[in-house]
Amino acid sequence: MKVARNEFSMIEVQLESFVEAKRNKDDKLRKQLDFAFSWDGKTALLLQKRPQWNDPSKVLELPFAKLRLVKSTKIWKLYWMRGSDKWEAYAPKPESRNLRELLDEISQDGYGCFLG
Repeated sequence: MKVARNEFSMIEVQLESFVEAKRNKDDKLRKQLDFAFSWDGKTALLLQKRPQWNDPSKVLELPFAKLRLVKSTKIWKLYWMRGSDKWEAYAPKPESRNLRELLDEISQDGYGCFLG
């Protein structure tokens, strides 16, 4: 089962919208904490961007959520990063056919797994 090209662009629009909602509108504060995403056509990583504590000229990109699309079933799987730096399925809502539903779950962060 193929995922149509226009579905990919809708995925990118939804990810961009999620990131924009999280970003601080103040440029000075945004330099201290910003959000971004990466998308390779199968896996999306949601990232925090912040200066390295001991070298502010270096910007760290720290993943806090992973969404993986299983193309054959069109199901999204949601993962959070444990303290051990290993991804684990997010037990309260591990998967959905609706990306927006999982992005809302990340925003609500009822268990403090994504943004603390």
